[in-house]
Amino acid sequence: MAGAFFKCLRPKQWIKNLLLFAGILFAGRWGDASLVINVVVGFFVFCALSGVVYITNDILDVEKDREHPKKRFRPIASGAISPGAAAAGAAILLAGALAAAWWITWGFFVCSVIYVLLVTAYSFKLKHMVILDIMVLAMGFVVRAMAGIEALHEVNLPGPPVAVTPYFILTTLFLALFLAIAKRRNELVILGEGAGAHRQVLNDYTTEFCDVLLTVATTGVIFSYALWATSGAFQRGGALAREGVGVVRAAGGDAYSLAFTMPFVLYGIFRYLWLVFKKDEGGAPETVLLTDKPLLATVFLWMVTVVAILYRSS
Repeated sequence: MAGAFFKCLRPKQWIKNLLLFAGILFAGRWGDASLVINVVVGFFVFCALSGVVYITNDILDVEKDREHPKKRFRPIASGAISPGAAAAGAAILLAGALAAAWWITWGFFVCSVIYVLLVTAYSFKLKHMVILDIMVLAMGFVVRAMAGIEALHEVNLPGPPVAVTPYFILTTLFLALFLAIAKRRNELVILGEGAGAHRQVLNDYTTEFCDVLLTVATTGVIFSYALWATSGAFQRGGALAREGVGVVRAAGGDAYSLAFTMPFVLYGIFRYLWLVFKKDEGGAPETVLLTDKPLLATVFLWMVTVVAILYRSS
């Protein structure tokens, strides 16, 4: 049963929670051991919280999942674990995760509570409301990003405070929307005429409408990231970013130097769109990222370039 419960947490989905490390990456605070511990613990807190959400969804959608070609193999739908046992385990996990969130920082705890309330509302009601469903999914990623920043706000810690930029928030929001819309489109393509029977809100979507939304989201991702990368906030010598610009303090790099990461972002977006339209993929972003070698290589090269720019010696 323990193995089935662990599968209910969908560990493959935990890659989404790596977004919590964005704050400490761009803040250049890897040398602060207490902050590293905060972020690592915070990562597992959100893995637990998201796992509770997945269990809630699986319990609510158990009958529909049994009719789905892939989801019928999930532990609850397949009968590997009973809904009651899964719910009991989820309640214990939720209590433990929130206790750990309280230990990290007050701000992180608030973000954790907001995340739980947001995704719970999604599970029970909002996932049936067209457009609002993908907006809520996207906001879940924004909350993750904010939680990663809040984990750095430890009291009496030496060093400057971490400032959050609107460009960071916008990039996160548009990228999350991009992935959520691609997921909806994939569901329409894979499930065909029976899509609405599996997920009620799919009756209100069409592939053509999703294509229009993807165009908007793609534009938003590219332009918000371009503004972020070319804001001139990253200055040599670890200077503080200007007010309202940059994610946080940069450990090194010349102004506008993050513009050199734009080719990786553009290729990654275009590659993902190719997979969505040509290969009918996109239903599971975490799977696409881990199985498509060109996309995985692009993300790796982007990370290496960012680290090289922000952390190179002055």
